[in-house]
Amino acid sequence: MPRPRKCRRVCRMPDNTAFMPVNGGQEDRTVVLTVDEYEALRLIDKVGLSQEECGSYMSIARTTVQQIYTVARKKVADALVDGLPLRIEGGDYQLCEEQAENCGCGHCRRNRQKKTEQEATK
Repeated sequence: MPRPRKCRRVCRMPDNTAFMPVNGGQEDRTVVLTVDEYEALRLIDKVGLSQEECGSYMSIARTTVQQIYTVARKKVADALVDGLPLRIEGGDYQLCEEQAENCGCGHCRRNRQKKTEQEATK
């Protein structure tokens, strides 16, 4: 019996969940990027974390991050190169709780409050 999938920690849902090519594209085929794949792309490519740091942040192993990241990049490449619509939905994830002690996302209320207090003491 396979091991159950572990939920990946995600800071917040994406602001935009669908992207359409300007020149139309194949409306019959849509690329679906899961929320955890989106988060791996965001953390590695946008924020600049290593795969190990990303794994720690998402509460999963580095090898799992590598697999998620590889699949996500393939899906984004398919959407860009073939002019396909892209949707972000589903996946095995758990939204970050604002009270999480190991949260380093920068968007949580607790983390913003800490930064404000640190700036005030400078």
